Amino acid sequence: MIHYHGTPITPISELYSLAGRNFCVSHASPDQIKKVHEIGQSVLIDNGAFSKWKTGKKTNWSKYYDFCAKWLDYKTTWAIIPDEIEGDENTNKSLVTQWPLNTWQAAPVWHLHESLSYLRWLCDRFVKVCFGSSGQYSQPGTQAWHERIIEAFELISDSNGKMHNHIHMLRGMQFCESLYPFASVDSTDVARNHNRPQNTALKLVKRWDQFQCPAIFNESAIRDFYKLRDKRQKTFFDLRGKYERRVSKMVKRI
Repeated sequence: MIHYHGTPITPISELYSLAGRNFCVSHASPDQIKKVHEIGQSVLIDNGAFSKWKTGKKTNWSKYYDFCAKWLDYKTTWAIIPDEIEGDENTNKSLVTQWPLNTWQAAPVWHLHESLSYLRWLCDRFVKVCFGSSGQYSQPGTQAWHERIIEAFELISDSNGKMHNHIHMLRGMQFCESLYPFASVDSTDVARNHNRPQNTALKLVKRWDQFQCPAIFNESAIRDFYKLRDKRQKTFFDLRGKYERRVSKMVKRI
């Protein structure tokens, strides 16, 4: 797994202390992109859609394409294809098809509320695909979120759980120790929290970078780890609860 640490990280001395690490630079805040290419192992370029959406700023995808074209000369750099946070599936699919640069250094975003057939379509066309929490699955770690992630990995892994795509979990650093086979994650945790008295940027990065996800998707192990019951299985307690609710309704009618 590759851990991408979001920028800007200030003061600059804190950034330089992370030489040799992996960085994520948003098009919404690109000031340190030259520096991270000088000191980093690899760089992820975020399209900035989420940041611009939160602040009400408009997107200019033509400028983003030009920005990416320059930095993708570094072959260890890759970029997230434009997406609309509140756009529908057709809108985002159109943005994917409009991507003018090479595809092996680019990754589209599959928003969790979008269809599984669209995820399949993306995985058939791109090596790298990003997962973005959204809609009814906007809160990572909930029962609904876990079930949706499991559905997605069931679809795109083979019968032995092996992965043929590089799956990046957007804002997913908290899952770098999970049992999901994420190939990479990103977070701005270091940029936001390194200035606390007990922290330094390097200390936080070392804490995150030591963790790795497995290479294979194993649903039963994931359910055991998160104490998730298979929603397709009915237990005695489910049936008893259903029976008790029916009896309660009958009593109320009487």
